[in-house]
Amino acid sequence: MDHALRLTMAQAIIRFLKNQYVERDGVEQQFFGGVWGIFGHGNIAGIGEALQENPDLRYYLVHNEQNAVHIAAAYAKMSNRLRAFACTSSIGPGATNMVTGAAVATINRLPVLLLPGDIFARRNVAPVLQQLEAPSSQDISVNDCFKPVSRYWDRINRPEQIITALPEAMRVLTSPADTGAVTLALPQDVQAEAYAYPAALFEKRVWRIARNRPDANALKRAAQMIRAARTPLIVAGGGVMYSEATNALRQFVEQSGIPVGETHAGKGALPYNHPLSLGAIGVTGTRAANLVARDADLVIGIGTRYSDFTTASKTAFQHPNVKFIAINVAEFDAYKHAALPLVGDARVTLEELRLETGDWRTDAEYRVRAEQLNKEWDEEVSRLYNLEYGPPISQGEVIGAINAVAGERDVVLNAAGSVPGDLHKLYRSRDPKNYHVEYGYSTMGYEIPGGIGVKLAAPTREVFVIVGDGSYLMLPQEIVTCLREGIKLNIILIDNHGFQSIGGLSKAIGSGGFGTFYKYRGANGQYDGAPLPIDFAANARALGANVIVANDLPSLQAALEESKRAPRTTVVVIETDREARVPGYESWWDVPLAQVAEIEAVRQAAREYEEAKQRERYYL
Repeated sequence: MDHALRLTMAQAIIRFLKNQYVERDGVEQQFFGGVWGIFGHGNIAGIGEALQENPDLRYYLVHNEQNAVHIAAAYAKMSNRLRAFACTSSIGPGATNMVTGAAVATINRLPVLLLPGDIFARRNVAPVLQQLEAPSSQDISVNDCFKPVSRYWDRINRPEQIITALPEAMRVLTSPADTGAVTLALPQDVQAEAYAYPAALFEKRVWRIARNRPDANALKRAAQMIRAARTPLIVAGGGVMYSEATNALRQFVEQSGIPVGETHAGKGALPYNHPLSLGAIGVTGTRAANLVARDADLVIGIGTRYSDFTTASKTAFQHPNVKFIAINVAEFDAYKHAALPLVGDARVTLEELRLETGDWRTDAEYRVRAEQLNKEWDEEVSRLYNLEYGPPISQGEVIGAINAVAGERDVVLNAAGSVPGDLHKLYRSRDPKNYHVEYGYSTMGYEIPGGIGVKLAAPTREVFVIVGDGSYLMLPQEIVTCLREGIKLNIILIDNHGFQSIGGLSKAIGSGGFGTFYKYRGANGQYDGAPLPIDFAANARALGANVIVANDLPSLQAALEESKRAPRTTVVVIETDREARVPGYESWWDVPLAQVAEIEAVRQAAREYEEAKQRERYYL
């Protein structure tokens, strides 16, 4: 009989996690960087005790379980999905706090392991504290909420079940195609139960990340389609980053002369000043990318899932005979838009496609037009960086100031509100990893914990976290974590007195910004009184941050320089004018409007909406 180790189920889980490694291209590294969480009665005697016995798998205390998962997701993204964190919680509200984070991880295809406590498996003491009772079944708990937002879900009702569950969890976590949140619900009594586990379960295991190649015949057909195209366009998505394919992309682009538009996850695939870089594409895209997209007869998607922001709600590609090629590790994404699917790793697929297309090159006139659009867009960015607006200054000027101070390898991070769109258009990316925006789920509150995850993955890079006042008020508490862990962030807190993004959308649909201002309730019952006297500087200072208040562009530039030199997390507070917006460029987003309304502005917007919607297409 194989040698066995008598351990609690929780001890066995932690020992297993410590010995998981990944390898790609001959580089091997430990997969788990540690465990984030908060202890409660549902995990302190199980996972908590196990972590105490295993200090070489570091435990990190967080101040909201949702933030723990955001940290883990950002860490995985910055690590190109080759490293991950586990997150533990107690049962009940501690567990359900992680559901939003699980959705962030799964939607963005990022590996995160969730270990929520669960109700008693033996049931005799039920209902326990924080248990959801269901009259139709005793085999249900709030952890069932994780099922739709997890790529793999299991409830461990017997200690020996982890012998088969843990390898399955790792299979999903390390899969380039199937990764996302993995949830193992752990009943609190089973966590503490002992079992004689086979010692082989805890031996070092290396999960090798393959670079799968596409079908050879499909590759030849793709090359034929490219050679027949006159106005092809590449849409670079996050898969370019995760497969570390930026050099392969640049070589393919320079050989073929095909210009590139970038999704949020793919921004930085080419440096902003590469002559064939058209920048952001779609709803938050540049004029350059969206004009070329409109007339493209062939669209080559690389590692993109074609969200509505990328396709401008299926209005971006208007050529009557447009065709698609999709390079993607996930078959599910490769078949979208009736594309010719090249199911495989982005880097090796581009390398092989470059050989297949040989000396073919786009027409000189087409390349010259793309290069001219690149130059014109850069001039527009410079204009918006130097508006000399206000004070309060414009948000575009804030982005320009950050871009000027941030080094080539430093990271700018954001997630929600109007900032992602402005960053996508305006930020001049010079490195594949210096733009980090969570826009798969656009999660308010992601920014500060996300910054922690990025800094842990890339400790030598300065991280500039841009957070709007709405997002900041949701989840500011991990500033305390920055201090405790010695993590230095540069947090730029934009005070625009409410929800600027949704306020702008509200105006666009004729509702005038209803419910989006941070104001007192007026005599008429609406939020149209005086602005609320929120002191963001005092709040950040109370959490322990170094704080600088800027009032105009020169003082903001000085504050950012000071923040970058500071040894600890610094919050720079700057007021902006929410009406000084960065325009949209040749794009549209489908937000359905009320078909019946008393407000004339809404009725007019609805008429315009119905007209614009006619441009939406099916790609069959």
